[in-house]
Amino acid sequence: MDSDRGISRLDQESVGTHGWQVRLQRKGVRYGRFFSDSAWGGRENALNIAKQYRDKILGHSERLSGGSNVSSRSHTGPTARSSSGVVGVTRIVQCSSNGVEYRFWQASWTTPDGVRETIRYSILKYGDELAFEKAVRARRRATT
Repeated sequence: MDSDRGISRLDQESVGTHGWQVRLQRKGVRYGRFFSDSAWGGRENALNIAKQYRDKILGHSERLSGGSNVSSRSHTGPTARSSSGVVGVTRIVQCSSNGVEYRFWQASWTTPDGVRETIRYSILKYGDELAFEKAVRARRRATT
């Protein structure tokens, strides 16, 4: 495995942010967590903890798949088109660093000047069906 896969360095002098960002997507679930140098005892320790977190996520994914041969592709299941039936509308489940899951329907499109736009509708707030309908309507309005 690539030793830096899913890990990137963030150094922002203007706000005093220094650390390692882990970002992965496994089976449609996005994982992300920031490991600050100051909170983890320096640059090297923060990197080691970030790698342990990344490896834990990848190991959990391997156990779920029933083997050690997990695809490195971000989409191992159906594409967004086939999962919702509407191009540009996708059901998303995100896990925060503290383990809270957020579920929503997302509409996305590219504007005529090439800017990527998205809008999300919370399943918790609207319910699955209404959140999906709102995403479909938003996508249609944006692309007509």
